[in-house]
Amino acid sequence: MLVEGFGEVLSWVSVGLLLFTLFALIDAAVRREDAYRAADKQSKPFWLIILAIAAAVNIFFGILSFLPVLGLIATIVYVVDVRPALRQVSGRGGPRRRGGSSSDGPYGRYNGGR
Repeated sequence: MLVEGFGEVLSWVSVGLLLFTLFALIDAAVRREDAYRAADKQSKPFWLIILAIAAAVNIFFGILSFLPVLGLIATIVYVVDVRPALRQVSGRGGPRRRGGSSSDGPYGRYNGGR
């Protein structure tokens, strides 16, 4: 009974990893090629191949193999490092400033206690 429950949990983790990898693959596919060069990251085909291999490994190998872990590492690198750089170069993402000064707090202007 415990082993069956553990197997079910691992299957849900495997589905989650696959969805995470598919999200990164789709995101990499919709980005422009020149954004990769402008962000000084690897090329678009490189990331598409790496993420497609990661998705295939998640489908064909069990979660207890080391290959899905390598795919997860590649997906995390894309989502944490490459994707924000691409968004910044493309003009989307990053911190948004709506005017004001650097001394503005989360609730408005800071007047120095006056």
